[in-house]
Amino acid sequence: MPTLLYAVARNPALPPELLGQLIDRLPAADEELACALAERTDLDPGQVRLLAERFEDAAVRLAERGLLPVGDVDPLARPRVALVLLDEGRGDPAWARLFARDPDELVRERLASAVGLPDEVADLLAVDESDDVVAVLGHCTGRPDLLARLAVHPAAQVRRAAAANEATPAELLTALLDDPEVMVREQAAAHPTTPGSAAARLVGDHMMIRQALATHPGLPAGTYRRLAGDEIPWVRSNLARNPGIDAALMSRLAEDDGYDVRRSLAHNPAIPFDLLARLAAAVRIGSTLLPRIAAATPAELRALAAVPEPRVRVLVAEHRALPTDLRDRLAADPDASVVKSVAPHPGLSGAQLATALNRFGTKVATAVTRNPGTPTALLDRIATTPPTPVKALRTLAAHPNASPAALTACLASPDHRTAEAAAANPALPVAVMAELATR
Repeated sequence: MPTLLYAVARNPALPPELLGQLIDRLPAADEELACALAERTDLDPGQVRLLAERFEDAAVRLAERGLLPVGDVDPLARPRVALVLLDEGRGDPAWARLFARDPDELVRERLASAVGLPDEVADLLAVDESDDVVAVLGHCTGRPDLLARLAVHPAAQVRRAAAANEATPAELLTALLDDPEVMVREQAAAHPTTPGSAAARLVGDHMMIRQALATHPGLPAGTYRRLAGDEIPWVRSNLARNPGIDAALMSRLAEDDGYDVRRSLAHNPAIPFDLLARLAAAVRIGSTLLPRIAAATPAELRALAAVPEPRVRVLVAEHRALPTDLRDRLAADPDASVVKSVAPHPGLSGAQLATALNRFGTKVATAVTRNPGTPTALLDRIATTPPTPVKALRTLAAHPNASPAALTACLASPDHRTAEAAAANPALPVAVMAELATR
């Protein structure tokens, strides 16, 4: 079971002797296992050096984690590793000048995305023969003077990159609104720094531009109203998520039956609670913490939790920082969907979780296994009481309170994700780890 071997390699409780054996016996072609081992926090310097010398992908990951000393890296032999160190500000600046002339275009692309490039290196990349390299620079550079040059570059992909860069000044973005290429105008229209009064003139432009424009947070109210009547549902859907629209326009969009418009409106962080309650009763929102709920005050949460419609209470139950009394009230809710949403809340007691399971069984079993405080006995009960939902067993396999017996059973699951989660769980018996590690 090679996939379980990779999971064991990630297990934080893997004994040092087994870890040493895995590293010593690593096949030369098993880069995946080497990368799994490179994620560990208990590697000694010798093991770090050995993994880095034998496996380039593992060396890249070790460099990203700050475990690989700069002196151990040869930039000519391992350019990918050296580029990681450069991006973290730990590499030799001379490497950047070396890579700027590297014949491998992918190396130059990766260099162009590095943070804190020396000016002379950025200037060299700005005139690179590859438009792909220059476009990466356009996405990543923070230099206004360089962005001004790239905004008039002959390649549309470079101008588009400049239009998407967070550091691009407003005056450049305004100029890019007149670009002959749709994709460039699309990026400039969506950029929050583009003046809204300037971007508004694209309201009658191509569909893709209108979709982008609908996300802009600072358009005139009249432009938003015009976009609300757009014939393309995706334009209206983007608009519905925009916190810049007013309550009257939100009410209008709440009646829009175009694809995903009302669901998008529910995710608007500025939506009024009465409108959100209406949408919850009419649209399948799913198990998610909505932005407006996340920002609600305790008083607002209490008011929503008192609404008779259970789909509204479900939204509140997704909040993980509820007042204790409100959390307990929702845990005792008569509706299974509400209890399912609140069950993963870390403040619930084992007794409350057991009561939820007694009342609703498999409807809430997966949610109960997602609670970090679920007691071992309750997890064992879920694992041994058929039918156990696949998702419940999968979450249980990764739970910190899972028993060795439950984990051993999970290893035999036909669901590979369940077995892998069990193999990576620190509570897995050492003897079982040893067996998996030596297969």
